[in-house]
Amino acid sequence: MAKTSFNSYTTDGFYDEMFTSEGTVRPHYALFLDRIKKIGWKKLDFLQHSTDRAQLSIGMTFNVYSDSQGIERILHLDIIPRIISSEDWNFLEKGLQQRILALNMFIDDLYNDQKVLKDKIIPRELILSSSTFLKQCVGLKPPEHVWCHISGTDLIRDAEGKFYVLEDNLRCPSGVSYMLENREILKRTFPEVFEKLHVKPVYNYSHHLRDMLESLSPVSPATIAVLTPGIYNSAYFEHAYLAQQMGAELVEGRDLVVRDNFVYMITTKGLQRVDVIYRRVDDDFIDPLTFRKDSMLGTPGLFDVYRKGNVVLVNAPGTGVADDKAVYAYIPRIIKYYLGEDILLPNVQTYICAETDDLKYVVENIDKLVVKQTDASGGYGMLIGPKSTKKEHNEFIEKIISNPRNYIAQPTINLSRVPTLTEGAIEGRHVDLRPYILYGKEIKIIPGALTRVALKKGSLVVNSSQGGGSKDTWVIEND
Repeated sequence: MAKTSFNSYTTDGFYDEMFTSEGTVRPHYALFLDRIKKIGWKKLDFLQHSTDRAQLSIGMTFNVYSDSQGIERILHLDIIPRIISSEDWNFLEKGLQQRILALNMFIDDLYNDQKVLKDKIIPRELILSSSTFLKQCVGLKPPEHVWCHISGTDLIRDAEGKFYVLEDNLRCPSGVSYMLENREILKRTFPEVFEKLHVKPVYNYSHHLRDMLESLSPVSPATIAVLTPGIYNSAYFEHAYLAQQMGAELVEGRDLVVRDNFVYMITTKGLQRVDVIYRRVDDDFIDPLTFRKDSMLGTPGLFDVYRKGNVVLVNAPGTGVADDKAVYAYIPRIIKYYLGEDILLPNVQTYICAETDDLKYVVENIDKLVVKQTDASGGYGMLIGPKSTKKEHNEFIEKIISNPRNYIAQPTINLSRVPTLTEGAIEGRHVDLRPYILYGKEIKIIPGALTRVALKKGSLVVNSSQGGGSKDTWVIEND
């Protein structure tokens, strides 16, 4: 049986998670590399196909809204894991804790005292012009003053292996169900090496999530519901999965009703009060009486009950203001302002098109930059300059000039790579990293993450909606 060979594998000048630029294996990957070299290519290919079938059998699928065929797809799981050393993870934990703490203080300040605006740490107009700053939330005081209970921060590594935060996801971060199910599949795929590496567990995420939600409830025991837009939502698998794992109710807006300043769930036995709602519905759609009047996804009167403190919404409405990609540029100053500390996990250099000098630079150098729409996500509203045509450059320049507030730009960063199975070979593919953070009485960072991988050769776009896949992320206890 032919052994799996890395003889032809090259790092191509990128930072490779498994190999150094000289081609030697990194210490925390040595055990796994030894194991995979002993597996014949035929067996490795069989394991990959078994993984694909396992994902389909448990319904790990999603819809792509831009796909007119409406076909459900699996988020392809590549069976070569991304392994993170304990030293790197300890650094990431400290940086993430600092960032989430400061961002939460920032959001609470914006909707209450607005000291950060009065002290001109961030331009007032930048906030007031943000589509994600909700005037309806001014004066809100969520339980424990926590707004961003669940977050998924996107991280990358550059060509030198340095970590950066690419963006913050504080509204309705998705993907954690794939992190959990990826782990269950990979544990069965490589059981011996998994045990020998002492990989930190992630299975207890659902327990931590339930405990965090209950800690926010005004009553005990709490009735918890996961609010989903419904079966046609791209992340419906995750909504159903998390509800089942927590023993919570899965509801749509039409399943809830407001009576006498409380929220009730309609059941076959009558109305049942709901105390905590983990919402997977965007702010604009949760209540047609307060936000979008044409919303069919929310529950009339829900926001008023929330304001009265008779139900908890997780995450709190209004947290999206911290996801604005123009606000992102000010986060180092925000951390310094609230915590008196320098940022541990740095931002990628960002040009704000609403500022005259930055706009001029972006227009003149668009072929070298990544341009992003400030209120978009999922890889939409984005231009990768070096990978785009002159026509696309000119089209984006027109969009930027017509609405500069709606765009930022960043240098093109050569994301780190991880060996990935392709047709008949193992090749490096670019990846990012999305750890998940829970914030209730305290901040808890799950020792694992969703690694998203750009499956197309040379691509830097890892989003599932743009053809990306995933890897299991192993955080090891000791190197």
